[in-house]
Amino acid sequence: MTEPFQSKTARQHACFLQHNVTAGITTRQSGYSEVPYDSLNMGLHVSDLKESVIKNRRALAEELNLPLSQWVMGEQVHGTQIKVVDHSHKGRGAFSLKKAIGGVDGLITNQKDILLTAFYADCVPLLFLDPSSKWIGVAHAGWKGTVSGMAGAMISKMAEHGAELSTLLMIIGPSISQKHYEVDQRVVNHIPSSYCSQVLTEGSEGKFNLDLKELNRRIAVDNGLSLNNILVSSYCTYDDEHLFYSHRRDQGQTGRMLAYIGWTS
Repeated sequence: MTEPFQSKTARQHACFLQHNVTAGITTRQSGYSEVPYDSLNMGLHVSDLKESVIKNRRALAEELNLPLSQWVMGEQVHGTQIKVVDHSHKGRGAFSLKKAIGGVDGLITNQKDILLTAFYADCVPLLFLDPSSKWIGVAHAGWKGTVSGMAGAMISKMAEHGAELSTLLMIIGPSISQKHYEVDQRVVNHIPSSYCSQVLTEGSEGKFNLDLKELNRRIAVDNGLSLNNILVSSYCTYDDEHLFYSHRRDQGQTGRMLAYIGWTS
């Protein structure tokens, strides 16, 4: 994720390039949606025109050579539920929000010809790849999912199905940075106390700045991942307005980026 962005998707990190996967995170550029969703909005759950969103998705599908009929999407309810995906789920959520897999924020599979996807606009995208067992995964981690241990839940679920912790790779993608993510005591109360000194700094008027990326990283390590197997994007969705949507910066009137991962062969 430290490499430059292309017109629609992030370049894959070197650790993924050596494996037969398609993985990345879209930017907001080179799409068909109009202000304030300009222009590559991937989310049907915002007030953008459905036809624009589907057109954006089809453009990416063509670029990736993975048709929408092979995409799978979860409902994303800011929880930690994870679905094991197989070919019977192909197309879920790709054309209709109502047909997304209900109640889940994480998806895993070990099957080919499936593109696992999730949406973001400040929340943390988590991508997983175990080249040994061929399990891959994607997760959506907002503050609720993060403090509830979504990273650990994904690692546990993948290990339960045969992933090897020694070879499991995790990428923490672009999200809002600590300097822009001010939270109140209500949020702080949900953070496990052992992490507070490592992920919080004092903000203004009794508030705090929370480092969501670092919290996900530390939770992953505490659940068995090696530091060497975790890669963290330096991009901030709030700062990089020309590249990313930001729910907080744009006061909720904005689009969504898409994170995705799938086996190519």
